[in-house]
Amino acid sequence: MAASSMEDTGKPHPAPTQKSPRPGSWGDLFGRGHLTAALILAGGVALYAMNLYLTAALMPSIVQEVGGERYYAWVATGFLMAAVIASMLVSRFLGMLGASGAYVLGFLVFAVGAALNALSPTMELLLVGRVVQGFGGGLLAGLGYAVIRGALPDRLWARAAGLVSAMWGVGTLVGPTLGGVFAQLGAWRWAFGLLAAVALVLALLARRALPGRTRSGARRETVPVLSLVVLALAAAAFSVTSTLPQGWGTFGGVAAGAVLVVAFVLVDRRGTATVLPRLTYRRGNGLKWIYLTVAVLCAGVMTENFIPLFGQRLGGLNPLAAGFLGAAVSAGWVVSQLFSVNITTERSKLLAIRCGSFLLPAGLFAYGLLQTAGASGPLVALWAAVLILAGVGIGVAYPHLSVAAMRSTDDEQEGAKAAAALNTTQLIAYTVASALAGTLISLGGSSLVASARSMVLGLAVVTALGTVTAALTQRSSH
Repeated sequence: MAASSMEDTGKPHPAPTQKSPRPGSWGDLFGRGHLTAALILAGGVALYAMNLYLTAALMPSIVQEVGGERYYAWVATGFLMAAVIASMLVSRFLGMLGASGAYVLGFLVFAVGAALNALSPTMELLLVGRVVQGFGGGLLAGLGYAVIRGALPDRLWARAAGLVSAMWGVGTLVGPTLGGVFAQLGAWRWAFGLLAAVALVLALLARRALPGRTRSGARRETVPVLSLVVLALAAAAFSVTSTLPQGWGTFGGVAAGAVLVVAFVLVDRRGTATVLPRLTYRRGNGLKWIYLTVAVLCAGVMTENFIPLFGQRLGGLNPLAAGFLGAAVSAGWVVSQLFSVNITTERSKLLAIRCGSFLLPAGLFAYGLLQTAGASGPLVALWAAVLILAGVGIGVAYPHLSVAAMRSTDDEQEGAKAAAALNTTQLIAYTVASALAGTLISLGGSSLVASARSMVLGLAVVTALGTVTAALTQRSSH
């Protein structure tokens, strides 16, 4: 695997072999001994992912009842900002509270935020609820990766990583549908009430099923305040940029965000306490390439925000059919992971990472070039096929990148930090790609076809960088 020889902790490691230890089966993961832990890991990420799309479907109904249309964009921005900050603190909460305590905290905070949303009489209070919910959700999403090491045996890590990352695709599929049902019934408050209830049930399960804080405990680290502030400002710049009118302000916001990301790397690299594992910054270590590959793969998912619009306007689809077209990338991601996690040899895993990093941009390039007004039924079907292909690229590579990060060190705390940083990387990638997508769409002017091509092909170029970072990840393993 890419990370097998990236470990730099001073501990001896066995020489790489052609075949990993026999992996556990899906039956093992969902068996009596591990089922509850698997449900908690998957459920936390699913709550976060589903909430993103569910709320988007509910927003027209919310604005109609409580007003505050001028804050429409901030409902998503506030949630995402809080989630990014929480994801950077996952390893700290794990060190203080253990897996069960950290999960209980995350579920309870998420439930409180959802309850505030359900009871909000004004948009201002709903925004407060979204920030609270975002913090809890970001903690849950990060824990989904970070706790795999401690909650499950290593033979199940690949399947658990595949299950957890698949929940992002499940959220894309279920969230809009569930939100649409509640909106149609005029019961948007009950949707948030349902989320709160599910979070409370999962909190009870986490308290009983997951390990607590061990006596040896994790080393206490100071919080890297400066690194967190700089990265939060970068996330804020990208998030705010996506809400600005298109033009020079948008370009300036993206540039400012990029500069702040570079500043974060410089600050974090030199800090006594760091957000990313120290291994990330060591010369010759491949962990940084793993994170960059994950980032560009996740950037491709942001096309889903606009595909339903293109499906309706260019393909003449009804809203439901356009929604299913928008979920094609996630569908390919979820299904392909079911097979990708069965890969056992190191050579095959490296090949999966390389092939996945090629399939994603290939599918996006094909979809962008096929955009045209008045698309026929067969052409729309071809759109769906190439989008599924793009999603397959993510699903083939992602589980093995996740496990590579988790196995990058024998140090328990650094390993948890390496896993949690996958989620931080993912959230930052979503934020950056969302802002970039808005900028690229503006380049098409009044032509929707030109806007569609500009956005999709632009993000395809970004994801194509993954072929380079994947190669560097593999090179670092030899």
